[in-house]
Amino acid sequence: MHVTGGGVSVHHPPQHRAPSGVGLHGQLKPYTATTARILRQLAADHRSIAMILLVPVLVITLMYFMFENAPHRPGTPTPFNNACLIILGLFPLFIMFIITSITMQRERASGTLERILTTPLRRLDLLLGYGTAFSIAAAAQAVVATVVSFWFLGFTTAGSPVWVLVIAIVNAVLGVGLGLLCSAFARTEFQAVQFIPLVMVPQLLLAGIIVPRAVLPTWLEWVSNAMPASYALEALQQVSAHPELTYIAVRDIVVVLAFAIASLCLAAATLRRRTP
Repeated sequence: MHVTGGGVSVHHPPQHRAPSGVGLHGQLKPYTATTARILRQLAADHRSIAMILLVPVLVITLMYFMFENAPHRPGTPTPFNNACLIILGLFPLFIMFIITSITMQRERASGTLERILTTPLRRLDLLLGYGTAFSIAAAAQAVVATVVSFWFLGFTTAGSPVWVLVIAIVNAVLGVGLGLLCSAFARTEFQAVQFIPLVMVPQLLLAGIIVPRAVLPTWLEWVSNAMPASYALEALQQVSAHPELTYIAVRDIVVVLAFAIASLCLAAATLRRRTP
């Protein structure tokens, strides 16, 4: 700009543009990329797919033929109904715990996890990506197992099958969260497997499958009350016995979800940036 009496250069302040990728899409991109990568890996692993989708169905079908001719009192649930309820409730939790913990440890052992953690990707984004990918697989597992149980094997509940499906998915998500948490403390795949008797077996024993929780010794009942699998099974038992969703079932679903979220947060906090 020229002013009479002398040349004066006027500098306009530069127009600052927002860096690309700082919006919501940019913030979600690392998370969605991680989720997509894990889903592609799962889709390419045919054994894992078979274990996730087919094993629960095969076990439930086996239980159906085992209890086909088992006697029961009129007006009471069939033995198959009781067994199927347990399988639908706790098997997704068990299977997803195994697959998640081993797969996460395999990522660490191969160096993939360490390379990812050298990038600006936040640990929480990474764990949420893993959690979402495995939760999608868990939802597929729950849908297949529930459809086969209700529409092909004659499984019945007083409540809606939709709630059985929702609870099965929530239980599977819990298995994902616990698997990610335990994998943070394992250095090999074998050590990840060793967490099964430490973390999962006590929950299965104290959830009320073998002995009702109400008749356990007081100290064991307190231990059972601190384990999420107890609430997972109780929620399904409520749906099985009542046509409407009860307060206890809602409370149990919230408790299981809280355990799953807490597991993911603890896994993010304990995730190591370097593999020992």
